[in-house]
Amino acid sequence: MSKLINLSKWVLWGLLGLVLSFLISCSIFKTPTPTPEPPAANGQELEFWTMQLQPKFTPYFTELIETFEQEHEGIKIRWVDIPWSAMESKILTSVSAGTAPDVVNLNPNFAAKLASRNAWLNLTENNYISPEEKETYLSNIWQAGTLKDVSFGLPWYLTTQITIYNQELLKQANIETPPETFTELADVAAILKEATGKYAMFFTFVPGDSGEVLESLVQMGVTLLDENGKAAFNSPEGLEAFRYWVDLYQQELLPPEVLTQGHRHAIDLYQSGEVALLSTGAESFPVIINNAPTIAKVSAASPQITGETGKRNVAVMNLVIPKSTEKPEEAVEFAKFVTNTENQLNFANEAKVLPSTVEAVETYINEQENSTEQTPLSQALAISAKQLKDAQILVPPQDNINQLQKIIYENLQAAMLKQKTVEQALNDAADTWNNLS
Repeated sequence: MSKLINLSKWVLWGLLGLVLSFLISCSIFKTPTPTPEPPAANGQELEFWTMQLQPKFTPYFTELIETFEQEHEGIKIRWVDIPWSAMESKILTSVSAGTAPDVVNLNPNFAAKLASRNAWLNLTENNYISPEEKETYLSNIWQAGTLKDVSFGLPWYLTTQITIYNQELLKQANIETPPETFTELADVAAILKEATGKYAMFFTFVPGDSGEVLESLVQMGVTLLDENGKAAFNSPEGLEAFRYWVDLYQQELLPPEVLTQGHRHAIDLYQSGEVALLSTGAESFPVIINNAPTIAKVSAASPQITGETGKRNVAVMNLVIPKSTEKPEEAVEFAKFVTNTENQLNFANEAKVLPSTVEAVETYINEQENSTEQTPLSQALAISAKQLKDAQILVPPQDNINQLQKIIYENLQAAMLKQKTVEQALNDAADTWNNLS
């Protein structure tokens, strides 16, 4: 975990509990236990939970809440910020006890676990969210809050991965442009290792860490699960994807510690000049500038590496409303207020993340591209935002998705270490998942 006290890393911690979930860096900001506000003397009170956003964003949310309360007389908001590490247990306990907040900030993967148990309000029922309001959000991002045609989450803030690359290292190997596909990455890795002795990139195969490799399978054209939730990755495309990673490792084109170290190690290796490319969020630029100014000076950004499908990942944070709320209309109204275009733009600029409404994204891209002071960060943010039109949740919300990642990673590791053939690893992974599910 990062030891950096940095605004962007703070936000990324919350996001990557996504997929992290699939996000790839975190902060050690110590979140103080919030002091609950007293209940409203008159009118209605809504309880709003967020993840790991205090104290850095306390001024932003204080003003946001005051504005909402002024525009909605009689409604008071009690904001409670929960450390990321505690959110899962706290929300599970509160939902089970019938004491859940009225609006809560969760990532889609975890929210989906409770969505399958009918814990959240269906936003498209009873016209809580009208078809016209739904269309204001990016359609591909809206799907991140949908499970079996039930819309349980309003999209909030986003990040997409980009590639930060060391121009000097690539130049030493006579590589003119960074790779854009996994096929190109394999070629670059071989050339770079021969010319400089350095590695192109670090990907973790630690089962409980980043889901980036799992996402790469989808980008390479692999269907992970069929409509019944059974393994579909034991296919020709799956075999080719498994073989890709096994070959890279056995040809010594990946650092050996990919089997033991998490994604945090990728950042360390990049900052020390040991790898030429880093898959991360645009928000990592300030971190690199602070930690490794010499590397930062020769760093630039390019789009996220993908497969032949052209698919790019996105990490999403949603707002969900527990079905047990006694104030569903007011809770939805507040969630819509937090995620409207104006407030999304304000938070995106404040936190250096991406918005999720169509209008906000267009405005955000224009702001970054027309900035009077073009910096590596503004350029990276523009690249990141432009990817949103092709971005999607590569691993859709699904119960036991962490188990699927664990099974696939463990079998990939076995093949890398020559304990299994690639074919055996693929088939064993499919059999294990099918027996589990």
